[in-house]
Amino acid sequence: MKSIKELYRIGTGPSSSHTMGPRKAAEMFLERHMDAAKFKVTLYGSLAATGKGHMTDVAILDTLTPIAPVEIIWQPKVFLPFHPNAMTFAAYNEADKLIENWTVYSVGGGALAENGDNPNISSPEVYNMSSMVEILDWCEKTGKSYWEYVKECENSDIWDYLNEVWITMKDAINRGLNEEGVLPGPLNLRRKASAYYIRANDYKESLQARGLVFSYALAVSEENASGGKIVTAPTCGSCGVVPAVLYHLYKSRNFSDIRILRALATAGLIGNIVKHNASISGAEVGCQGEVGVACAMASAAANQLFGGSPAQIEYAAEMGLEHHLGMTCDPVCGLVQIPCIERNAYAAARALDANIFASFSDGIHRVSFDKVVEVMKQTGHDLPSLYKETSEGGLAKDYKQM
Repeated sequence: MKSIKELYRIGTGPSSSHTMGPRKAAEMFLERHMDAAKFKVTLYGSLAATGKGHMTDVAILDTLTPIAPVEIIWQPKVFLPFHPNAMTFAAYNEADKLIENWTVYSVGGGALAENGDNPNISSPEVYNMSSMVEILDWCEKTGKSYWEYVKECENSDIWDYLNEVWITMKDAINRGLNEEGVLPGPLNLRRKASAYYIRANDYKESLQARGLVFSYALAVSEENASGGKIVTAPTCGSCGVVPAVLYHLYKSRNFSDIRILRALATAGLIGNIVKHNASISGAEVGCQGEVGVACAMASAAANQLFGGSPAQIEYAAEMGLEHHLGMTCDPVCGLVQIPCIERNAYAAARALDANIFASFSDGIHRVSFDKVVEVMKQTGHDLPSLYKETSEGGLAKDYKQM
């Protein structure tokens, strides 16, 4: 498995696969063709179907147009075999002769991939174990926890990086709680985080806690929807879940920063296992791979903070993902707003519930986390494309703007 630095990417919304990935691909292509006279970019499948709502064209144009004119071709009905989020960059010289044709895929969480024998995009493998059963067995034999496995595999600067991740998450919450008004796009959706935060403080402790968690998740997700700076956890569309849970526990239980960073390490390991063995791309497996994985990450992190054993942590993560199986990715108007923002808030609350449920157990259960990851992958492949970030089915179908 790769470093969790590649899972936790710091950048701007609204979409890791549709905004961050294409922007990075355009930057890489531009580095090779600074002398090009013109560019042509073809977007395929899910990337084309919801690209305008996700500002894919803006990300590409902002990168390439300072050098040369850009033509964007939209092919939402054409799906290349390797991944639904495909794009082809073409550079031409002054004589209108093709210099290079490059097809690349945005595979989720801002990551890019090529389908060939000699890929230009590569990064080292950091973890020698890639399944939960292996890592859990290691924890039980060594007496160590998941975050200690991360520590053994990553470079020493991982803690500095996770600290930057944590600061970015907190900043996104604080910005989101103070912002008001309408999110960009044709839905005219009003921000809710500030109102939820204010109302939560008027309730007694039990309801107040849940309201605050809602407000934190809404704050980050609304920042993402407006193109603000966030952390993919594991994606932009699911970026509100982990910060909401960790920030709530940080504020209400006075957990230290170092314990939060260790929880982030464990959460990152959980997300990494899914990314390596299945997918975190909504265009490939639906929202179960985004919000579902985020819930699993937050569930594990919370359980670790409350002193859960490795088996209990695995159980919390398993529940977080299992109870999102089959969730479709059906963004209304191709925007990361409806139902994405509310799903982040609900998943944060569900993560806290998974933590409590696992804490009451001894960690022994029948369906393993690895099995749920396997089922999630197969379920995602069985879903028709209209339920995977194309805005053609589910809640997005025949939506009428007010």
